[in-house]
Amino acid sequence: MATSPDPAAPLWWAAQVFRLLSCLYALGFQIAVNRDLEHPAAGWALFGVLIGWSAACAVAYLQGFGRRPAWVVAEIAVVLALVLSTEFVASDQWAADNQSWPTTLWATNATISAAIVFGPIGGMATGVAVMIASTVVKGSFNYNLGRNATIVIELAVGLAVGMAVLTARRAHAELEQAARLTAAQQERERLSRQVHDGVIQVLALVARRGREIGGEAAELAELAGEQERELRRLISSADTGPPVGEQADVGALLRNRASDRVSVSVPAEPVLLAAEVAAELAAAAGNALDNAAAHAGPDARVYVLLEDLGDSVVVSIRDDGVGIPDGRLAEALAEGRVGIAKSIVGRMESLGGSAKLTTAAGCGTEWELTVPRR
Repeated sequence: MATSPDPAAPLWWAAQVFRLLSCLYALGFQIAVNRDLEHPAAGWALFGVLIGWSAACAVAYLQGFGRRPAWVVAEIAVVLALVLSTEFVASDQWAADNQSWPTTLWATNATISAAIVFGPIGGMATGVAVMIASTVVKGSFNYNLGRNATIVIELAVGLAVGMAVLTARRAHAELEQAARLTAAQQERERLSRQVHDGVIQVLALVARRGREIGGEAAELAELAGEQERELRRLISSADTGPPVGEQADVGALLRNRASDRVSVSVPAEPVLLAAEVAAELAAAAGNALDNAAAHAGPDARVYVLLEDLGDSVVVSIRDDGVGIPDGRLAEALAEGRVGIAKSIVGRMESLGGSAKLTTAAGCGTEWELTVPRR
């Protein structure tokens, strides 16, 4: 299985360019101060360790096998040890009058590596550790940031590089998710075209012809109709997908209810609402569709229309069935059958919207569900 590319790879390359420049600066500093050190030979020996470790880190980070916490911790330890070695190669007076050996510029490499692996907190903590080691060598802390701004620089580098890494990784994750969703959508569309041109059309034909023939063929028609609805629901179910931010597409939710007897019309563009609002609106529409399937009659067809009016979203569910006689709803309510009041009207009112019912005996039924955008 192919591994995902490291989104921080460009930062690792830039860090090694900085490492090279800091090594050149450290070499110039070593040449300039070596004769003033208390143990010049030891200074050159330790400088050899510095160059060797820098080369090893550059190879490890560029090849990738060093981009893990253990290697970075080892780099921090080596850097702190070399900074503390100032006490062994230089006098106390030299340490008080100069920056640490090696230079804090070279020591910043550890701060950068820690920021890339551990983020801004890890980078800033490493910068503080480097400054603590430098303070131990000098024997005192210089509070004058105008003359000693190294601590500010270390913290700023750790913070900036760490935040850059977090941003790069977040953007990479979002790009990968978008690529996966695009690929899945394309595959769904391909599958939908193939299935719709074959199996679904055959099932719809069997369902329609079976109802026309009647008798035993009517039972076969019902089975074909059920399978057609399940197949349509299966194909379109992935369209709902994860919410975009905290929103969901109402059109995708409604398309799941399409069948040979239910026609769903939605806008070409997604109609986005807060995920919980979209789910409740789709549930209310589903209750209306269930009522139509149960009471509109075996030959009734249902038409669902979704409209995005900007400040509100409207779902209309209309059937051409037998309708509801005058007074029947009040009678059902008096009998304690409050399915419509709770499942449809109650849902819409809880969203701050409304549910309007238009019906009459022999004239079908129409629900108009309206929910405002907040």
